[in-house]
Amino acid sequence: MLTCNETVVQSAVAFVLKGYPRLSETFIAQEILALEQRGLDILIVSLRQPTDSRRHLIHEEIEARVLYLPEFPASEPVRVLKAWWWGRRQPNYRSARNQWFRDLRRDLSLARARSFTQSLVLAHEAPTQLSSLHAHYIHTPASVTRYAAMVLGLPWSCSAHARDIWTAPDWDKKEKLDDLEWLVTCTDIGQKHLANLARDPQRVELVYHGLDFDRFPRPNRREAAPDGGSKDSLVSIISVGRAVEKKGYGCLLDALARLPKQLHWRFVHIGDGALLPALKCQAEKLHIDDRITWMGAQPQDKVIESYRAADMFALANCVAHDGDMDGLPNVMMEAQSQGLACVSTRLSAIPELIEDGVTGVLVPPDDEHALSSALERVISDPALRARLGEAGLGRVREKFSHVQGVDQLAVKFGLAKTRNRIRA
Repeated sequence: MLTCNETVVQSAVAFVLKGYPRLSETFIAQEILALEQRGLDILIVSLRQPTDSRRHLIHEEIEARVLYLPEFPASEPVRVLKAWWWGRRQPNYRSARNQWFRDLRRDLSLARARSFTQSLVLAHEAPTQLSSLHAHYIHTPASVTRYAAMVLGLPWSCSAHARDIWTAPDWDKKEKLDDLEWLVTCTDIGQKHLANLARDPQRVELVYHGLDFDRFPRPNRREAAPDGGSKDSLVSIISVGRAVEKKGYGCLLDALARLPKQLHWRFVHIGDGALLPALKCQAEKLHIDDRITWMGAQPQDKVIESYRAADMFALANCVAHDGDMDGLPNVMMEAQSQGLACVSTRLSAIPELIEDGVTGVLVPPDDEHALSSALERVISDPALRARLGEAGLGRVREKFSHVQGVDQLAVKFGLAKTRNRIRA
């Protein structure tokens, strides 16, 4: 942990994250490690302390230093006061503070209120050789990054993903897009939305996360081909995702409960989340709780092991009441990399990965009847599962390797476009 000024040999880039490490953000950890392997000196800046009790193996491989900012000013008043006293003497302090005041008047929220305090601590405690800042997510992390960059007089950039794109107000996104040097986002639909808001659309580029296929190698071919016709031919359905509204688990449970009683299946869920207790109660009321295994959050090696033990994958993504929705869930790429047929919804960027009837099955969101019918068809037809799984495996390996995305980022960070230091 880095808590004071520190001089480094080469210029560094601060990656500002909402929390680190996070089990649900392996795509960010994968990117950080890959850029480290290309030679980028990274300082990880986390707005929150870690909350997950476990870590992925990839987090142990990352060498970047981590600076944890005070989540609340009252939690570390000495750090905050030192940063404020230092910051108010900086030539750009007043313009950064005034920008924060303007933003706060339009967005009177706790996150916005504390973002300037965090930005001052970041600016004060950052290494002297810091050359730029990069935010992951265009909402709160980008706000902290923007204010800190203004105080330091440094350029900044951003990676936008899903919730941040669809829930941040347009005025906020527009102003940040005008202020930053460049932005990448991981879906075509997100790229088009942000480019339409930007004064210079060329600043917004599509960069898929992709997968590191050294970590997700080809699976062994499955010998068994269960069809759900008996207990000895039970079909295992896996889903990986946080128990939050946009993942659609309530709809998925309703769809599972509608399956014919004579069909034999088991549902395995990996992930934590605030809705987990309610989902377990829902499963009990639907009388399907005895067919469900709730595994909670798991490290990546256990997730891969669970993919390989399953017969198919399901995720019922939807739009949450606050407008939040997924972009292109990485877990679908992971499932396809293990040859699993995927059943999901025709929403956001999911059709960028899954072609209905070719590499998976898509149904309208929030339609438990259509979802149940799709699940029944894929459960009871092992030949269909095999065909969809093989096609999905081929497509994800051809189009969604992380190497291409890291190549694009390497150029933006001024690194050599070479692959000899990264897993291909």
